[in-house]
Amino acid sequence: MTSPVPRRAAPLTLRGSSPLAAGPPRESPRVALPEKDRTAARVSMAVTLEEAPWLGWIVVKALVRFAFMVANNLVAISSYVCYVIVLQPLRLLDSKRFWYIEGIMYKWLLGMVASWGWYAGYTVMEWGDDIKAVSKDEAVMLVNHQATGDVCTLMMCLQDKGLVVAQMMWLMDHIFKYTNFGIVSLIHGDFFIRQGKSHRDQQLLLLKKHLENNYRSRDRKWIVLFPEGGFLRKRRETSQAYAKKNNLPFLTHVTLPRIGATNIILSSLVARQENGSPAGGDAKELESKSKGLQWIIDTTIAYPKAEPIDIQTWILGYRKPTVTHVHYRIFPIKDVPLETDDLADWLYQRFIEKEELLSHFYETGAFPPPKGHKEAVSREMTLSNMWIFLIQSFAFLSGYMWYNIIQYFYHCLF
Repeated sequence: MTSPVPRRAAPLTLRGSSPLAAGPPRESPRVALPEKDRTAARVSMAVTLEEAPWLGWIVVKALVRFAFMVANNLVAISSYVCYVIVLQPLRLLDSKRFWYIEGIMYKWLLGMVASWGWYAGYTVMEWGDDIKAVSKDEAVMLVNHQATGDVCTLMMCLQDKGLVVAQMMWLMDHIFKYTNFGIVSLIHGDFFIRQGKSHRDQQLLLLKKHLENNYRSRDRKWIVLFPEGGFLRKRRETSQAYAKKNNLPFLTHVTLPRIGATNIILSSLVARQENGSPAGGDAKELESKSKGLQWIIDTTIAYPKAEPIDIQTWILGYRKPTVTHVHYRIFPIKDVPLETDDLADWLYQRFIEKEELLSHFYETGAFPPPKGHKEAVSREMTLSNMWIFLIQSFAFLSGYMWYNIIQYFYHCLF
């Protein structure tokens, strides 16, 4: 049963009036403020003047952070590309070892991005299942999407999950291919998907081919997918109209997910037993592993007051320190239907649950406890300052080294 769509109130108008008969606007008479109001106005101006140094500090800090990010990107990304080029012979001799080294450098790069938010006070609180328990298995993360900061949040909260980040494949909008990080994602083997009905069928075929050519050969373990296909603010109205037309739940904090990419991933990566059923894992017996995809990790990101962080805020750090909350729920792949219609129902149900989780969070400031528990337990995610210092130092030292090597060969040749 769908919830009724709230109707917009009709604009108020005065009887007998019309825009044509209104005539030219009259200048409002100036009214002298009482002494009490004039005093309040002067106090308000004084507060504004007192805040000026603070605002100036925010601007200066944002400019310094931006300059550091530019330098950080220049040395880190260029060094990554140089290392990959030099290691190409190893790729021919020992492909598995090459992609292991590439994955470690990829994790360090994402750790640098995470550190930008970490030092601005944008931290993460984790709820629900402990995903470290399945960090060595193959899994798909299904994540709700609100802003560009969602990606940065995941880069942060997955840093302490072993080699998950190093062995991860992201599915992201094709526009990211043309950003500064695009070359890194192309080398690593992430997939850029083009949105829109006219591209949908072709993109799904390309995704299937991409998984066949890159997932196993590069020893990938996890895939990050945003099934909504876009930001909440951009898709909500369309999703609600579709839900009303097709008698589906009316959602406000998430949108109805798209099935195509999830279906392709499961059909391509889930190992089949001889009887045709999926060979998945069991949460109670993590030791007995099977080849292929084993887990679905339903991931829900919540921001205080429903105010998401975007990439600009993450870089410049002009927003006050904020704790982003991330809720995990792990499903064994054997409990996930693989037929298209059943999978669609299962996926819709996950996003209905996300809607309930987010509604509870926005009302109480916490996620609801799991069934059978009196209260929900949260875990504060932390980054090691020493580890961040080491990878940042390595990046700048590498940049200096490659600059001197390139300069030496340039002088030798010319």
